Amino acid sequence: MQTGESQLTLDRVVAGYGKMTILNGTSASIRRAAITTVIGPNGAGKSTMFKTVFGLLPVRSGTVTFDGRDVTNFSPRRLLDAGMVYIPQGRNIFPELSVRHNLELGGVALSHQSALPGRLADIMQRFPMLKEKADRQASTLSGGQQKILEVARGLLLDPKLVLIDEPSIGLSPLMVQEVFSIMKGLRDQGVTFLLIEQNAKQTLQISDYGLVLEQGQTRIEASAAEILGDPRIAQLFLGGGLSGGLAQSEQVA
Repeated sequence: MQTGESQLTLDRVVAGYGKMTILNGTSASIRRAAITTVIGPNGAGKSTMFKTVFGLLPVRSGTVTFDGRDVTNFSPRRLLDAGMVYIPQGRNIFPELSVRHNLELGGVALSHQSALPGRLADIMQRFPMLKEKADRQASTLSGGQQKILEVARGLLLDPKLVLIDEPSIGLSPLMVQEVFSIMKGLRDQGVTFLLIEQNAKQTLQISDYGLVLEQGQTRIEASAAEILGDPRIAQLFLGGGLSGGLAQSEQVA
């Protein structure tokens, strides 16, 4: 593993919904074994970027490269097999099933089902709370615990890259810190994280790099510290554009 080298690259990617173009030639280089936060105003293309990378939206032009391999328009299943996991915004658990069964369903995507018991044991050891509550219905978990379950289910596949849309939404400050601490620990073990986060300032403080999208294009790509120190970011959070005014929002983040 070489930290600092690019693991995921977007090269002039164009994508959108129907006749609407959201990503308008987006380019980015996501570093291996690092946490990168994508920020920008509503309609900038953040969630669209994640869906396009993960094969949920077609790439109209441009390329997506993962681990040195062209994965443009790969299906989500092929990307899972390649080591990429996507955790979308909102709750994505089966509330009436037990914690254990939620994890086992995540393991359906494992190429070799014989590896599932070992992966489950590893996840239970990594997340003692899930082991303690393994036989409880997932609906009985707090919002933060449900988010940890989602992250753990993704990690069951032993991914190289995890895309997470709004990891802290609806969580208490204490649970936010726990989720972020888990991500930092996994980053230190070689897992790459690409995040979208409403509380951008807080997330940049635990990130290594930041990426600013505006009008479907990358405007800033730098270390998180550099972005936090850039006075233009405050203007962006207040609704102003980096170049003097945002385009009208497409209302598709």
